[in-house]
Amino acid sequence: MRIRRCAILLIEPRESAVFDFGSLLRGGDGVARRRRLVALAAHLDAEVEIDAEACRVLTALSPGEWTGAAAADVPEACLAFLLESGLVLSDAPAHATMAARDQRMRDAHWHPLAATLHAFTRWDGVEAVAHMRESGLDRAEGLRASLGPPPAADPPGDGEGVVLPWAPPTAFDALLARRTTCRNFDTARALPFDSFAQVLQRVFAAQAQVHVAEDTVFMKKNVPSGGGLHPIDCHLVLQRVEGMADGIYRYDPLRHALHPQPAPDVPVRAFLEQAMAGQHWFADAHCAAVLVPRFDRSFWKYRQHAKAYRVVLMEAGHLSQMLYLAATEAGLGAFVTGAVNDRQLERALGLDPARQGILAIGGFGWRAPRMETAEFDPAGEVWAPRGE
Repeated sequence: MRIRRCAILLIEPRESAVFDFGSLLRGGDGVARRRRLVALAAHLDAEVEIDAEACRVLTALSPGEWTGAAAADVPEACLAFLLESGLVLSDAPAHATMAARDQRMRDAHWHPLAATLHAFTRWDGVEAVAHMRESGLDRAEGLRASLGPPPAADPPGDGEGVVLPWAPPTAFDALLARRTTCRNFDTARALPFDSFAQVLQRVFAAQAQVHVAEDTVFMKKNVPSGGGLHPIDCHLVLQRVEGMADGIYRYDPLRHALHPQPAPDVPVRAFLEQAMAGQHWFADAHCAAVLVPRFDRSFWKYRQHAKAYRVVLMEAGHLSQMLYLAATEAGLGAFVTGAVNDRQLERALGLDPARQGILAIGGFGWRAPRMETAEFDPAGEVWAPRGE
């Protein structure tokens, strides 16, 4: 049997502190501190606590060169633990699953730090809304009371500076003024098919194509993309859209077409609320667009590149803003959220986390006739009665 270390590995020294009454009685500070080593491997679903011997072995083994297990001089118990956890790989059939997962990460050409960040910030089964409510952090007043004032902006400079003129408002300024996050969707009204298709066309469709080869096509969309690669796919979760059955669809930007996918194992609204960590105010949207980056498409060009992951994040922001503007222009409400249960969505959509991921969910639909959940509309452009 030959062995080698997994490709992407970060070892983090951690310290945790808990109250220790005995320490207080002995004249100490009443705090017991525990130090430990945690291995973060991007191909694994969870962190692994290791000891000093395992750390020594991991730093001694090569991630690229296979070594005979006997020649590696690793204690038997330590080797068994590292193989079982997936931090060390072997060419034996018993460990083929872990080796294959690691190989997918290698083939996707991740930058090690980006891969670690992405892997260990994914959620599964998180109920963020309940936690915020219990902590008193679901309203601005609670945030201020619990956390104090937010950091102030740095002074821009001395004096008044160069005061710029305000341009006269245009129709575009009026559109921007109506661009707010919708938390109240109309559950009694269906979204017209043509309006639904128009928003998708403007946000996600390829407006032009460049065919380099039969298997190599570049797209021109209405948003910028690093390297012109447009790696972010769109998976749609629909409810109350005219002419469409409720469920999950894959969007084809080249043909401007929808492909039905396997239905979730719970009703669509419940699926959305779980996927968005309990944000029930977004779960009523007629269309939820799951932004799914094809990391392997971006990293095909930018291999192990320190900025490649950032560029994909930027593109998600571009798409989100375009969704807001397209929906607002169509008279609809829109939202975007990054508080999502990534791993649940990966399972539901059949994604390979080594090559694909979840960055955010945006959505749109008819606004409800009344505001039940508070929205941030300080200019009163959306909810203020007309004529005021």
